[in-house]
Order: sequence, then structure tokens, then C-alpha cells
Amino acid sequence: MSGAYINEIATAVPPHQVHKAFVQFQRQMLHDRRKQSIFDRLVEKGQIENRWSCVLPADDLSHASINGEIFYVPGKFPSTGERMRKYEIQAPVLAQRAVETLNLGDRKREITHLIVTSCTGFSAPGIDLEMIDRIGLNPSIERTIIGFMGCYAAMNALKAARHIVRSEPKAKVLVLSIELCTLHFQENYELEGMMPFLLFADGCAAALVSAEPRGLSIERFYATVLPEAASQMAWYIRDLGFDMVLSSRIPTSIAEAIRRASDAILAGLKPKDIELWAVHPGGRAILDAVEAAFRLPMTALNTSRRVLRDFGNMSSATVLFVLKSLLDENKSGANGCAMSFGPGLTAETMLFKAV
Repeated sequence: MSGAYINEIATAVPPHQVHKAFVQFQRQMLHDRRKQSIFDRLVEKGQIENRWSCVLPADDLSHASINGEIFYVPGKFPSTGERMRKYEIQAPVLAQRAVETLNLGDRKREITHLIVTSCTGFSAPGIDLEMIDRIGLNPSIERTIIGFMGCYAAMNALKAARHIVRSEPKAKVLVLSIELCTLHFQENYELEGMMPFLLFADGCAAALVSAEPRGLSIERFYATVLPEAASQMAWYIRDLGFDMVLSSRIPTSIAEAIRRASDAILAGLKPKDIELWAVHPGGRAILDAVEAAFRLPMTALNTSRRVLRDFGNMSSATVLFVLKSLLDENKSGANGCAMSFGPGLTAETMLFKAV
């Protein structure tokens, strides 16, 4: 049976760098000085410097808009329908940019399978069909949508791509993770409910998976679920967008899940045997929790921390941003471990090797 390899990864973000503007936009909704002080400490501890969005806050922070059309305004945040209409327009544009950055050229006609992951928008016909027209894929390409699985969806997409390539060695699978998280900010005056405004961003990653032995060899997957912590992370479709539940207990629960399953995750390897760590940077506290659970040196998660600093949390696309950085390092022979977290509470993990 042939192996499967992540040959290439390309990434794209929208044009607007909005981290400070989003922070200020949210802060103005707080009128209690004590809450403002706590809010400022959360921002400082977040260790995020840049986030990118299709939504642009006005200079005076009176509203935020998309292509000049007002989208967020205090007292009147958009409906789910309005958010989805923006997703239908903006998501294919960003997805096309990511795929074009792969520079497939004539190879794009060789793509046999397309797997799209997203938890921030729905439409039909969707991005999968639109990509056929936008980038000239074979109209008979086999298409799969992995939807609404949250931040760990890209791991399941890679899992599906591996199964395809191992059963069809001539297959070439394009994995596309497209997330417009900033379409789903909620008007919230409670500190815990404000966290998405401080953390989430938009981004897209495209990965080519085939049996050609170059890039990162996909070795093994393992998933672990902590059902007793399921209520700590949730993602619901409501009248005013997709409503996120994020508990402050999530990092502790993730650390517990990893400790319970560490032997199975690493499949007999020790943490010291792993040189390349691609941990989904769901937030600084989550990276700290993984670091503590595996007793890693302080530098082990530098790549994940850098992606968090430069891009924020882009849901399912984020771990592919981390994997791209590690792929670009070209550390031949190095063992790697990737992991992402999401509702369940679930940790999806992947062992890989640089070739």
C-alpha cells in the first residue's frame, strides 16, 4: 500500500489587518472600569499582534463594513442570512487566492479529489463547485465537504485524503480549509462572550496530498474525546449568526485529555523524539496547556505561537498555517506531531515525518 504525503501548502488571508481595531471596537462596549481593566489584561495575555479580516472597522469605530457596506454597528448586528450572503461572496475569493498560490499550473487538471472544510458558512452550490470554474479544475473531480466540525476539521480532511491516496495511488487530493470567523462576532457585553472579538480571524489554506514522496509523510492519526467537557466548547446556528461557547476551563480539559491519551497519540514515541510540533494555536493558554501536558521545552511550540501572533485563530485553517511553516523548514527525517481541538471536547492528532 502506498503512502500519502502533504506535498505543498499555500495560505491566504484577507487584506485588512484589524487586530487593534477589533479590540478597540469591542472595548467601547464596556462602560464598567473594572471590566475594562480585565479586558485589557486579556488582550495583553493573548499574545496576538495581527489578525486579518474581510470586515473593516471604521476609523471612528462607529461601525465595521465589508466593501463599504455597513456590517457591524452597535445596537444592530447582522442576521444569519446577512452573514451568509457575505460568506457566499467573500469565501470563494479567498479560497481562489490560496489555491492560486500553490502555483499548480497545468497540474491543476491532474487533481482528482477536492476536500473542502469550513465551519463558518454554508451555501449550495458551494465553494467546491465554484472552485472548478474559478481555477479550472476537472469538472468530474470528486468533491467532499467536511462542515461544521470546528477547528479540528482540517485534520479530518487530511485523514480522508490519506485514505483516498492509499487506496488510489494515482490520486491527487486538494484539501481546502476556508474560514471567515469574523463574520460571526456577536454583540456581547459580558467578558467571556467577548473572547471571539479578541481571538478569531479569517484565513484559508490549500494543501496538495498525493503518493509522491516529498513534503510531509502522513504516518498516523489518533482522536481522543473528553465527553465530560463537551459543554465547554460549542458552536450553534442562531438567528444572529453562529453563536460560540468558549469556557475558560478548556485549556485544563485539553491538558487532561492529552495526558490520558499521550501514549496512544505518540504511538510509542516520546515527546523528546518529536522535533516538529504543529499544535493548533487556539489561544495562548491552549498552547501553554499542551506544552505542560507533554513537558515540552519552551521553544517546542514556537511555530504555533508565531502563527497565533501573526494571524490569530482561523479555526480549521490554522493548523495548516503551522504545518506550512514546518514544511518550509525542510528538516528532512524529523518526526512531527500535529493536533487540533474542537467541540466534543475533541483532540484530533496526526503523526508525520519530513521527507
